[in-house]
Amino acid sequence: MSAALARIIAEHAGLEGPMLPILHAVQAEFGCVDAAAEAAIALALNLSRAEVHGVVSFYHDFTAKPDPRPHVQLCRAEACQARGVEALVPAAKAAAASRVRLSAVYCLGLCSAGPAARLGDTLHARLDAEALARLIAAA
Repeated sequence: MSAALARIIAEHAGLEGPMLPILHAVQAEFGCVDAAAEAAIALALNLSRAEVHGVVSFYHDFTAKPDPRPHVQLCRAEACQARGVEALVPAAKAAAASRVRLSAVYCLGLCSAGPAARLGDTLHARLDAEALARLIAAA
């Protein structure tokens, strides 16, 4: 186990329900939660590796391999659908091509101001095709 992974586990192990905070910190630090990290987390939390892997594979925020591409999350929940997000998807995919990782999420909490997207920690609201293409190009 790397020193950074051990530090992350130690910082969060005392929390009630520490697995998700540990996984988020590992994803942020290393860009992924690989099999070795899953095993170390399982051992530290007295869980099976299958339990940890089940959580990692369930949530889309965690990846098994690092992906260095910028990541744009496009809200495709019902409120954004009602505000026209589905019409933006083909152009967004074309703009992203293979340079930007484009993924669907289901609610960014901007239901009254959709369509919405997130790039890093920044939320963008009231997107139209041109604004979304500019966001993806700037990623």
